[in-house]
Amino acid sequence: MRFCFFVIHFFTFDMPVTSIVTGIILILIGVVGYAYGLSTGHASVTALIPGFFGIVLAVLGWLAQTKENLRKHLMHAGVVVALIGFILPTGRLFSKMNDLTWSAAVLSQAAMAFVCLIFVILAIQSFAAARRNR
Repeated sequence: MRFCFFVIHFFTFDMPVTSIVTGIILILIGVVGYAYGLSTGHASVTALIPGFFGIVLAVLGWLAQTKENLRKHLMHAGVVVALIGFILPTGRLFSKMNDLTWSAAVLSQAAMAFVCLIFVILAIQSFAAARRNR
């Protein structure tokens, strides 16, 4: 439990790094999902959707690190991307709640929603701390 607080405390100080790390995790979720689909003969480009969100978050984080004057705007854009990345798979999972079976697609959607939600929470904490420090 103390480790979780350390991770949250560490990442709230540098949101661009958090955005890049979140992006990499989402890319991995997408690649692993697609690779699993290839191995079972049911590969679909939709398995890469978390990866597409991850690429956007990683690029926004990288740009926020390199363009200090745009950092605030880029990180707010990142939160919007992550919020959409939470809402879409969550809505899809809830719409299929009655006949939901644990498949690779469901696990991928749940993982994407969870990772995006954590990013949104960390971003809100970071934005609130930045506002208090002004």
